[in-house]
Amino acid sequence: MFPRLPRLAPLAFVIGLGACAAPDPLNDELPNMGNFQLGHNIVVADSMQQIPPSRDASAEDWVAILSSEIDRRFGEYDGDRLYHIGIAIDGYALAPPGIPLVLNPRSILVLSVNVWDDAAGVKLHEEPEQIVVMEGASSETAVIGSGFARNSDEQMQVLARNAARRIQQWMLENPEWFSIDPDAPPFRAAPAVGEITVTTLDDPPPPAEPAASVVPVETEAAAVQ
Repeated sequence: MFPRLPRLAPLAFVIGLGACAAPDPLNDELPNMGNFQLGHNIVVADSMQQIPPSRDASAEDWVAILSSEIDRRFGEYDGDRLYHIGIAIDGYALAPPGIPLVLNPRSILVLSVNVWDDAAGVKLHEEPEQIVVMEGASSETAVIGSGFARNSDEQMQVLARNAARRIQQWMLENPEWFSIDPDAPPFRAAPAVGEITVTTLDDPPPPAEPAASVVPVETEAAAVQ
């Protein structure tokens, strides 16, 4: 599992650096994922640490928003094999207001991710994948900073959306896990201009219907280790 404070502390420096603007995952195309269908979506935050400087956020709120965004990104896939995604939230920082044009702290989210093959009853990799997600800059945050432009709920949603996208990118780096045909078309094209919608925390995407698991995950701890 992800080591505790000694490994997280240096990330406080990274938060002060700028980041490139990240595309909204809700407006991405959905790439082909072969035989993938989402089984269990398990998010835990039992050992989550706050990386200063940061606004406060509860473990319950983090679990809710990240679970929702994982469902939104992966829930549409209808392949013929179930896979479970287990995520431990290791650390976070929600940028407080800084000094415009001088010091603009960025929000960050640190995760440990595991993917399980349901039918085989095995994890597809040896060690949890450590993923570090930055909030990213936008036209509204580039000058005055995220801490002024967004409240903590908005920062959490941006991080959760970016995290779901980054997890998918990592999974696609291992196409053999899902028997992905490299020549297959995208599962879903990006929405055309005018069809793009934005989902907020006040109107979360509906959760995906849970798939019938052949080998149920007995405990949350088993899924994220």
